[in-house]
Amino acid sequence: MSRIGKLPITLPDNVDVNYTESEVTVKGKFGTLQTKIPNSIAVTQDDKLLKVSLKSDSRSNRSLHGLYRTLINNMVIGVSEQFQLTLILKGVGYRAAVQGKKVVLNLGYSHPVTIDIPEQIAVEVAQNTTINIKSCDKELLGLFAANIRTWRRPEPYKGKGILYQGEEIIRKAGKSAK
Repeated sequence: MSRIGKLPITLPDNVDVNYTESEVTVKGKFGTLQTKIPNSIAVTQDDKLLKVSLKSDSRSNRSLHGLYRTLINNMVIGVSEQFQLTLILKGVGYRAAVQGKKVVLNLGYSHPVTIDIPEQIAVEVAQNTTINIKSCDKELLGLFAANIRTWRRPEPYKGKGILYQGEEIIRKAGKSAK
């Protein structure tokens, strides 16, 4: 049995969980999330505790046990508290702005980069170089942040690029002169 899978999920007061044999729906003050679960996973609720268990004990089912417990736990945390990521633009002239439903990035290209913001995500730009992204869906949040980051990955020589908050770039020495 999975060590993570057997841990119970504590439900906050403002979260409702509905489950059938093939789907789990979590509702909270920041939104509604749902995911499909395999038939080998069972979900039970006791007061404010949610337990994820296995119906049959095979190797492939055991590998899914901890995964689906973590996915459901992330859904509960997301609809009750929200997840947040911060991106920092590091480089001369690098700027970001939110215009309606789009993020406009000036990253040293000959044109500004425009990225559409999904409905479930809230984006805020502070000081032109800091992008704060919030969402109740952790998977969508990470995917959107990675999409922004692909436009200028951090490079090791000058340290320029789009970085996650707290990320450190290991710098390389450039060419040495003769």
